[in-house]
Amino acid sequence: MDRPFARLSQCFDGASTLEQLVRPLLELLADATGLESTFLTSVDPDARRQSVLFARNTGSLGIREGTLLPWLEFPAAALDAGHAQRRHVPGGHRDAALRTAAGAHTLVSAPVLTCDGLEFGSLCAAHSEPRTLDAESESSLVLFAQLIGERVDRERLVEKLRVANGALARSALSDVVTGLPNRQALAQEVSRMLARAQRDDRALVVAFIDVDDLRSIAARPGHDARDRLLIAIARALEGALRGGDLIARVGVDAFVVAATVPRENAEAASGVLRSRLQSAMRGPFDIGEERLVACSGATIRTVLARSGEVDADAVLARADRAKFDAGHERVSARD
Repeated sequence: MDRPFARLSQCFDGASTLEQLVRPLLELLADATGLESTFLTSVDPDARRQSVLFARNTGSLGIREGTLLPWLEFPAAALDAGHAQRRHVPGGHRDAALRTAAGAHTLVSAPVLTCDGLEFGSLCAAHSEPRTLDAESESSLVLFAQLIGERVDRERLVEKLRVANGALARSALSDVVTGLPNRQALAQEVSRMLARAQRDDRALVVAFIDVDDLRSIAARPGHDARDRLLIAIARALEGALRGGDLIARVGVDAFVVAATVPRENAEAASGVLRSRLQSAMRGPFDIGEERLVACSGATIRTVLARSGEVDADAVLARADRAKFDAGHERVSARD
């Protein structure tokens, strides 16, 4: 294998990011063109400018990374054909597009295009003195620009997949109606809150809130009003919490709140939390379209995690069973 192609192959074999590909390509481009500065720009079409992402300089002409340059759009024919675009700056007269590249007498550039035909930026080679490039050098410039465009496409695809996977992961842990954490997310977060409570010598209080009549509303034709009521209740309960508290929706008519409180007065702090939740549940709730709805009531029950307790499922199960105990409280919309 010829040495230039061997070096080109090494660029790809060792590159996992755009930068790791571009920097050795700039060195190869300098060798191929004999020009002292090679650099890659990215374009901001709205601002009509481009910035230098990566640069390599070997002579008196120093193109710095981060330098902002006016953006001269490539002619459509050059974009379609992928041709290099040659720009010469006669001595004593500087092209406006190269005014920040002081001292450049020659600049050759090729568009870096993405798969959708949009211009990502330009791959450029510049020199402080007049130079003429042969066809082979220009072909290398165009080839390298194409390779960079393919890597840009790949990195953008990877980023889209990362974002999509993150959205899927979040949706798996979120209630689709209210956007609150769901039961699975609740168990995970309560585990973390138990660990923090142990570390900070605090207590964890868990409150279950059963909203009356939502099941009967859900059984009626059309759930839009029910969903808007659920959202309004969720926002009201969120407003009753402090930073660091957690609220989740765990059923058609059930919410759970978890909060850490000072261990020395945990019972009193638990009562304060219950009072705040009771006030939030009294409504009325704005469900849009200038409609205010008052639910008939809610049952709120609280339990404290035992000292040293670290099993989130056990704490939540105990809180759920508390509705069968005599100690739970019901708040009415008329209270």
